[in-house]
Formats: sequence, structure tokens, C-alpha cells
Amino acid sequence: MAQRLWLAGVLAGCLAALPVFSARSGPQLSDEEKILHALNRLTFGPRPGEVAQVKSMGLKKWINLQLHPDRIPESPALEARLAPLDTLRMSPEERVANYPPPQVVRAMVEGRVPFPQDPDKRMMIRRLAERFEQTSGKGADDQAKPELAAILTVSERRTLRNAAPEEKVAWLRGLPLEKQDQVLEAMPAGMRRALYPAAPPELRRKIEWVSGPLQVVAADLQEAKLYRVLYSNRQLEQVLVDFWYNHFNVFLNKGADRYMVTSYERDAVRPHVLGKFYDLLLATAQSPAMLFYLDNWQSVDPNREVKLFLAGRTAGKSARRGLNENYARELMELHTLGADGGYTQKDVTEVARCFTGWTIRNPRQGGSFFFNPRMHDPGAKVVLGVQIPAGGGIEDGLRVLEILAHHPATARHISYQLAQRFAADNPPASMVSRMSLTFLEKDGDLREVMKTMLAAPEFWAPETFRAKSKSPLEMVASAVRALDADVDYGFALANQLAQLGEPLYRKQEPTGYSNAGQDWMNSAGLLARMNFALALARNQVPGVRVDQARFGDEGVHLGSPEFQRK
Repeated sequence: MAQRLWLAGVLAGCLAALPVFSARSGPQLSDEEKILHALNRLTFGPRPGEVAQVKSMGLKKWINLQLHPDRIPESPALEARLAPLDTLRMSPEERVANYPPPQVVRAMVEGRVPFPQDPDKRMMIRRLAERFEQTSGKGADDQAKPELAAILTVSERRTLRNAAPEEKVAWLRGLPLEKQDQVLEAMPAGMRRALYPAAPPELRRKIEWVSGPLQVVAADLQEAKLYRVLYSNRQLEQVLVDFWYNHFNVFLNKGADRYMVTSYERDAVRPHVLGKFYDLLLATAQSPAMLFYLDNWQSVDPNREVKLFLAGRTAGKSARRGLNENYARELMELHTLGADGGYTQKDVTEVARCFTGWTIRNPRQGGSFFFNPRMHDPGAKVVLGVQIPAGGGIEDGLRVLEILAHHPATARHISYQLAQRFAADNPPASMVSRMSLTFLEKDGDLREVMKTMLAAPEFWAPETFRAKSKSPLEMVASAVRALDADVDYGFALANQLAQLGEPLYRKQEPTGYSNAGQDWMNSAGLLARMNFALALARNQVPGVRVDQARFGDEGVHLGSPEFQRK
């Protein structure tokens, strides 16, 4: 017990940025300190033995490999955990069809939308439809769920109440599928959750489904995020995906984005994190998730009568809409130029005019990007002093993206944001300046910008060593990785992140979460981090198991080379 408490105390101290992790002073970092610095900044924290592995390979070679993730074989442990999460591989339309919201379930029953081909999903959707029928006309608090007493014997109910989770799961899996579903529907939510530690992945998915098919989509997204940051061998890629998703933030809980965010991260963000910035900017601009989140899909030339084919409206019905400036403003303030990038309100309006017609086809059914010329403002525009002639169509928006992606203010803003995430809360101006120059000279090549940062002496200065506090995601991930814990499911970890102030994919404001470590530090946050560390070291985090025996009886500082060699 003393060892566990000691271990938890050290973990809480080092991961909460207490003085034990203060910046180092001295002429330069040692070779081992450089390796630890790289592992702490370019990954989600070192695992036991990684310092020795990087030292054996050579730090420069390790960094070069991380900058080329396609050359790194992915972890079989990660691939095994991602395999059951089928929504990750679906299109938004497929997610809506296989994990439908209530309105789509009704459309399936009425024959307007086909049922999914999977027989299990088809049966569960029919049961959902039956529940909707039973609740028709009732109040929101009325529940059309079967009662356990009506479908189980006294002995079976006793098993559900008193048996160990493993026995409950074995009994439940022995039931016919239809009765299994009825029992899960009738069980209180807390009782269902208690099955998680013993349930295989397919039963966990059913438990999520009973809470609502949409819950499966959100759960898959969160689980995949946690598995990737914990188990991926391509750690720098995972850090960059987190950074760029945050930079181009989309709020998961906004309407149709519940089905679109998975594809947004997979198709618009992940492929471009070490590519050209223009390609990343274009992919996010044309993503239905971004168009829906910042309302550009409804932005229309206010001087034209258009026929809108929007979800919930009758096809062919005429309606007058207005110009929506949300995306135009965030595009310049957050995504490219920065708040001090020299643009004016007139530029915001002109950019919004350029992006009229960039919309979504059937967003409530998963939708896809398309350009609607009937919604577009064809007049001449002037953006940041550049003339955009009249008569253009989708090319107007593309021209704006070209201007912004190659603007010096964008180079500075992006370089500063990257340096703040990876180097210091207040990154050295000299390093940011060199990164900006690379951005401009290399046509926004983000891999080259990263190389410039990692080659800068300022990045390896003693003042930067252990000088940044971790965000909640970084703290939780690095704690689990440091203890080499086994994660069977991530539900409890995702809840922990929400309690620490960083719910995954749920930052409502377009700013995303702060890259400055100091913004995460307050007394309540420090206490919550210590409580998490204690729970983790005591094996009290559901779904996460720490093998305490591997650390022996001697106290070893988790960030030290001695710990890394154990």
C-alpha cells in the first residue's frame, strides 16, 4: 500500500507540473534530457523503456521516422482495439443508416429509407421503432421500456442483482438475441454500465446502442482517440492530428455534426497534418462538418431568390436567406491570418460573399459537399486588396483560400501556434520567425516547418525542458503510458477528461482548446489531477489495469532514466 501511494504521489506531482517538473537551468541539455524532452513534446509521453530505445536508435533518426509516419509499422495492439469500431470506417451516410436518429428510424419503418443490411442492426432498429410507437403521444419523461419483472423469473432477476459481473455477462450472452435485447433495454443505465468490465466489445456496443444508436458513433470516436494516443507507434502523427483538429475545431454535439465529425477528422485532418497547409485548409473548408458547424452551408447571396434544398424544407420551396459571416470570420481570425492579421470587417463580408454556394446536400442524412451556383453571389469582390472579378463561381472561394494560405500573416500565425504547442507557452520570436520563413519558402509544407522548429537551438534550450504544463488529454495519456497500463475500454478515461475540462470533440467555441499549458493550471484542476493519479495507481479507473508488480518495491521517479530502463 505504501508503494502504491508513493507512486501515485510522484505521478500526481510530475504530471500536474508541480515544482518537481520545473524548467531546468544550465548551459545545455544532456543527451538523455534531450531524449526525454523529445518524448514529452513529440509524443503523448514516454512508455517504460522508450528512452533506451530512442538512445539506441539515435534521436535524429527517431525524429526523422516520426516525421514520416508512413514508414513506421503500426502497433498490432492498436489495430486490434480499433477493429470492432465499425463507425470509424463508414461514410456519414452509412453511419446514419446503421446507427440512425429517431427521424431516420421512422423513415425506415415507413419505407422511405432502406434498413441496413446487417441483420442484427435491422432487428435492433425494428425494436427501436416499436418503442417509438409505444411512446407516440406521451410525455418526454414516459419510458416505453419492458419491465424486468415481466420478462425474467425471480431467480434471473436475483442473478442480475447479486452475481459478479462475469456471471451476469455469461448468463446474458446465453439468452436468445431478442430476449438479450429486451433485458438490456429494461436494465437501469447504471446496471448496464456495471457489465462493462466483463463484457466483450460486441456486448458493450449493444449496451451503447440501447442508450441510443447515436451513442455508438460518439463512443467509437472517443475510444479511437484514446487508443491512438495510448498505443500508436506513430506518436507525432497523433499529436499533430490532435493539434490540427483543435486548430480547425468542430463541435461534435451540433446537429448533423454528430455523424460528420468522424469523417472530418479521418478525411479532412489526418491525411494532411504533415502535408501542404493549403490542402489542409481546402479539405476543412469543403468538409460538411465545418460547413455545418459554422453555418456556411446556409449562406446565400441576399440579393437572389433561390430554391433551397435544405434538410427539413420542402424541395422546390423558395426562401430568402441571408449572408452568413461565421465561417469567413473564423477562417481569417483562427484558421489563417490570426486576430492581428490585418483584415477588416469589409474583408470578412467579402470573404463570406466568396463562399456563398459552398453547401451540403441532405445534411441530416450524412450529406456531402457541393457547390450550388443558385446560392452564390456572382458580383465582383475585393479581399485583402486582391480583386476577384465578377462572374466567378466556386473559384471565388478557392481564390480566397489561395490568398490566405500563402499570406505572411498566416505563416506567422501557424508557426506561432505550432511553437506554442510544442516548445513553450511564449515561444521565442527568433524560432517563430525562422519557421514562418520556411512556411513561405516551402509553400506551406508543414513537415518542413516542423523540421525547422526541431532544428532550432531554442527548442532544445534548458529553459524549455519540462517548462510546459500538460493539457488534461496529455496528462491522462502520459500517466497511462508511463505506467504501461492496459486499457480495455476508454469510457472512464473519456469521462475523466470531461471532468478535467477537456471533453473530447466537445469544445463548443471555434477557438478550440488552449495550447498554452498555463491556461490549464488552477487549484481545482491540480486537485482533480492528483485524484486521478491516485485512482490510476490504485487500479480504481474502470477499464484500465496497472501491473504494479513490474515496478518493484523501490521508489523510482517516473520521469527518470532509471524508471525508463525498468
